[in-house]
Amino acid sequence: MNVSIYSRKAIEQLLNANFPNNVAVISFCDPVDCCKSVIHTPVDYTGKTDRVVHVAIHDIDLSVLPEFGLTYETYFPEADSVAEFIYSAKRDGMDIICQCEYGESRSSGCAAAILEHFYKNGISIFADYRYYPNQVVYHKVFDALENYKRKMVVPYA
Repeated sequence: MNVSIYSRKAIEQLLNANFPNNVAVISFCDPVDCCKSVIHTPVDYTGKTDRVVHVAIHDIDLSVLPEFGLTYETYFPEADSVAEFIYSAKRDGMDIICQCEYGESRSSGCAAAILEHFYKNGISIFADYRYYPNQVVYHKVFDALENYKRKMVVPYA
């Protein structure tokens, strides 16, 4: 399973060119927020892939969660369903695209968690100067993947 990271601009160019076959997409965008002057709508993947999960979460760090009325437990409540989505895509032999507005933080945090969980090389994303992985996203996705894996294991009777 290949895991790629894209910004909105790069994915929109790819959508107009040669979008790959057999790919599942985890698409991050900002939630609707009355305090923002620019509202980013989710990227439209219609006609390119049916395997898309949209996640609307703020790109924020642990220390500022309270300023948004959030805690670690309430931030990114979709993490468990994203883990299930990732496992489903892997089972079906699909590659995964992680996409966010700038392709630097939320998407790279998610990609790093996937790579660490399955291949133990998520550090490659943290070491790449192009990315600034959101550590809360990383930990939420990684923990959700680990929990999903534990649930899949059926002990012998």
